Amino acid sequence: MADAAHKETHGFQTEVKKLLQLMIHSLYSNKEIFLRELVSNAADAADKLRFRALSDDKLYENDGDLRVRLIVDKDAGTLTISDNGIGMTRDDVIEHLGTIAKSGTAEFFSKLSGDQARDSQLIGQFGVGFYSAFIVADKVTVRTRAAGQDSSRGVEWESAGEGDFTVADIEKAGRGTDVILHLKADEKEFLDDWRLRSIIGKYSDHISVAVQMYKDEVPESEGPDGEKIEAQPGQWETINKATAIWTRDKSEVSDEEYQEFYKHVSHDFGDPLLWSHNKVEGKTEYTSLLYVPTKAPFDLWNREQKHGLKLYVQRVFIMDDAEQFMPVYLRFVKGVLDSNDLPLNVSREILQDNKITQAMRQGCTKKVLQMLERLASNDKDKYQSFWNEFGNVLKEGPAEDYSNREKIAGLLRFASTQEDSSAQTVSLDDYLGRMKEGQDKIYYITADNYQAAKSSPHLEIFRKKGIEVLLMSDRIDEWLMSHLNDYKEKSFQAITKGQLDLGELEDEETKKAQEEAEKQVAGLTERVKTVLGERVKEVKLSHRLTDSPACVVADEYGMSTQMIKLMQAAGQSVPEMTYHFELNPEHSLVKVLAELQDEDRFAQLTEVLFDQAALTEQGSLKDPAAFVGRLNKLLMELVK
Repeated sequence: MADAAHKETHGFQTEVKKLLQLMIHSLYSNKEIFLRELVSNAADAADKLRFRALSDDKLYENDGDLRVRLIVDKDAGTLTISDNGIGMTRDDVIEHLGTIAKSGTAEFFSKLSGDQARDSQLIGQFGVGFYSAFIVADKVTVRTRAAGQDSSRGVEWESAGEGDFTVADIEKAGRGTDVILHLKADEKEFLDDWRLRSIIGKYSDHISVAVQMYKDEVPESEGPDGEKIEAQPGQWETINKATAIWTRDKSEVSDEEYQEFYKHVSHDFGDPLLWSHNKVEGKTEYTSLLYVPTKAPFDLWNREQKHGLKLYVQRVFIMDDAEQFMPVYLRFVKGVLDSNDLPLNVSREILQDNKITQAMRQGCTKKVLQMLERLASNDKDKYQSFWNEFGNVLKEGPAEDYSNREKIAGLLRFASTQEDSSAQTVSLDDYLGRMKEGQDKIYYITADNYQAAKSSPHLEIFRKKGIEVLLMSDRIDEWLMSHLNDYKEKSFQAITKGQLDLGELEDEETKKAQEEAEKQVAGLTERVKTVLGERVKEVKLSHRLTDSPACVVADEYGMSTQMIKLMQAAGQSVPEMTYHFELNPEHSLVKVLAELQDEDRFAQLTEVLFDQAALTEQGSLKDPAAFVGRLNKLLMELVK
């Protein structure tokens, strides 16, 4: 398997093989993006060398002029993207060019449908980078050497994009990486000078590293007096602006340039939803260019996945994914941050507790929330599309960012009894604007799913009185509400917990009717408590129900059903739930129960009513067989 040159053959990771086939077919209509991806990778390699050289300038190897070069060989049919950046070792090559080290890979492949247009969008969200080379090449050769290594430590990687690739040791005089594309027979348009320059102008003009092409020699000609002028050798010509986009004035940058720069920093194929470019001066000086994506990445729910902004100090790249400048609940935000105040040798450890870092984090967080507030106010449909992608991540905010709790709350959206749909479209301001006169609380219910919330018996009195209730069915909602106590001086009230008190919304006529109904079932609660014993905290008559005979209610200050489920799902042990059991004295079943003299039958019906109420609240029972047995026994008595 290995020879004198230490050449080895390796099989691609299974996911790489799948991705290559999908990408070649699904992205073919937009094949020129391969150049954007490869130039972006090369520019990143230059940035990383510049950072590493801050502590070891020998890495420059007497060549500090960082650049990316496009080299065309029409005779050989090859296009080479060459950089003199950080380069790769043999282990780096095998790791980076043979696997997709990205969370969410399995989910990504499960969503693919076979529809090329739809799949191309999914591939764009996932990101392909280097592998885009195989859209136009039937073979790719990579020659690389890590900066600071001896010339004999070069590595050559080669593959036809099928089942395997080879890795061999080579001599390479210069540091950096050459990606050599052996173009397919029908892709020779990418050997055309004008075509390449137009693609760089379209996709890579913003890159701060110079992208160069060789300018042909000037041919022999005659001077003004007829003398012969000898041909001049050609030279490397920079074909992009090579100016960091965030250092330019906003008025000089077009929307197209902002959008292409987003694709560079995010490796997303789609355009961003919105962005904000700001220069902050004063006590702390920095420039930020922040983007909100249109679509959520596949690793959004992995809180451990690297996230954050690209950090520059005085336009020198320092690190990718600087998470210290963006809270976790805004981990979907992409962009760059360029500080004038941080030292060039700043590390992640120094950033952690740095006052400058904290000021910049607060500023960036505030700017993102302002962007979203403006979007919600000016374009509700566009904001709704944002919410559908990132709403559940934003719900982490009140627990994580207390100082911005009310701002975040104003951005939240919920389903509601006011809307006949599971779509989360109702803001808290919408709710406040529709509150009944005399209403002083924001009522809500949490459940396993939308249908369970919508059908809960706890809603009955609210429907009767026309009081809106927020319907919450996402797993995170219970966690959210444990950290969100009020909004604009109105407190939240879970309708499944504690004593129901509608305050000024109650009327005297209703109260009198309730008192009369209670007289008709006097003594019932004591009999029911005797049957259920320690399984319930207490039994009482309730007027929160209009159609159901009974319900169970959690303690006002205790854990809710959904919180217990949330903790159990996280593997935490929780105490067994003991509810208050409430009976509707106006329901015919409860009236029948109160009149039963047969204690055995009274106990059976009590047990059935309690299990029904518990099943409605919890979605399951500890002993469903016993419940079915009791129910069947009662049914048999009815049909006799």
